[in-house]
Amino acid sequence: MAVRAEEDHIGAERADADRTAIVIGGGLAGMLAVTALLGHVDTITVVERDRYPAGHTFRKGVPQARHLHILLSGGQRALDALLPGTVAALTGAGARSMYLPRDLLTRTATGWERRFDERRHPTLCMTRPVLDVVVREHALRAAAGSATRVDVLEATEAIGLTGDAQRVTGVRVRSRNGERGDPAERVLSAALVVDASGRGSRAPQWYAELGRTAPHEETVDAGLAYATRMYRPSDPAGAPDAGVNIPGWPECPRGGAYLPVEDGKWLLTLSGVRGHHPPTDAAEFTEFSATIGDPYVRELLAHAEPISPVHGFRDTANRRRHFERSGAVPEGFLVLGDANCTFNPVYGQGMSVAALSALAVRRTLDADGGLRPGTAAEAQRAVARASDPAWVAAVGADRPYASGDDTKASLGERLTTWYFDRLTARAAIDPIVGATFRDVFCLTAPPSRLAAPRIVLRTVFLPRRPGLPTPPTVIESV
Repeated sequence: MAVRAEEDHIGAERADADRTAIVIGGGLAGMLAVTALLGHVDTITVVERDRYPAGHTFRKGVPQARHLHILLSGGQRALDALLPGTVAALTGAGARSMYLPRDLLTRTATGWERRFDERRHPTLCMTRPVLDVVVREHALRAAAGSATRVDVLEATEAIGLTGDAQRVTGVRVRSRNGERGDPAERVLSAALVVDASGRGSRAPQWYAELGRTAPHEETVDAGLAYATRMYRPSDPAGAPDAGVNIPGWPECPRGGAYLPVEDGKWLLTLSGVRGHHPPTDAAEFTEFSATIGDPYVRELLAHAEPISPVHGFRDTANRRRHFERSGAVPEGFLVLGDANCTFNPVYGQGMSVAALSALAVRRTLDADGGLRPGTAAEAQRAVARASDPAWVAAVGADRPYASGDDTKASLGERLTTWYFDRLTARAAIDPIVGATFRDVFCLTAPPSRLAAPRIVLRTVFLPRRPGLPTPPTVIESV
């Protein structure tokens, strides 16, 4: 009888687990994962290693928190499809909306980009606390109005997976106030475990513990580092009417971006590849701003007051773990966000890809009628497809600066790099090529659009002409 009772208890636990999910990580990707799962499971437990701060304050567990965050138009569409009204709420919380290229002055290797008034691609600029709070509030509000119960375990760390090489059955967790082996360590069972723990994901180590081989990992590292400081214009009426973007290029591997965020503040991010890293000393940071590809940003700083220290960041490698390949994930396991694919943050794609990936998961679950055998693997492939355009763009831009094994580009990649060089030069002055380039960059169109006959002909056969010699003040209708 005792054996039978134990078997019944185990069976009941498994039945309960069939409609249960665990999300590792309660940041942006984790909250979007929660949203994607609503209505498809009965309960979701979010395992978050930090405690959420009160209000719009920086969280220690987000290493990029003090740097600029942007949400491209493709990411905005995905976010509003997941959580209607969130983009408007971000704007209401102070995020600044800019249309590309009208409201962002961009200096390319060949000159300044023309300010076409396309009104096609709004881009949101904000600090990370605003983003996190607004998305978390909307996600939890959506959960409260759904049939799915969501519990958030703060100050709780995921320390391993349970199950075996074929199937993940849950997560081992412990309180961050306890030590390994402490009674606070326990097991949470689930039919689906979602790893949204970010760049520091320990999925490869957890795979080894399950007796699995970690998925193939691809890395392209330009050796780029960046540093950020917050400013307030000394005369708000004299603040620039547009953000400024001066990316580096091979002949000048230093760059900068000066963009508005909430409360009338601006963030300046300076960047550079190996041997050209920006300093975090305040005076040296200002001097470095005069060495990027144009003096315009340094001129603007003469009319702005610094209101924060300089914060540096160096973990900028593009890294992709190919969980989408056949047999690469055990049943019941799914990886999202930076835990799956990280991009050089200087391109501002990560948040948008997180939203697009979560939307892909929701659509997969909707099409499959919820969690079924094989659904997690199918969702992982959908996540990979959502990540592909940003990966191609980031790797293509960083490949010329990569070293060691990262430099082993195929003939196809070398041709792509040559073509992209001509394409970006043409996009700066050509409204047709420029519009298509922005469609792809903003993640609203596939990269194949850049190979359309009309775009190829204008890119390859029209003369290569320089951009504008000075930052444009005229906005051009198209």
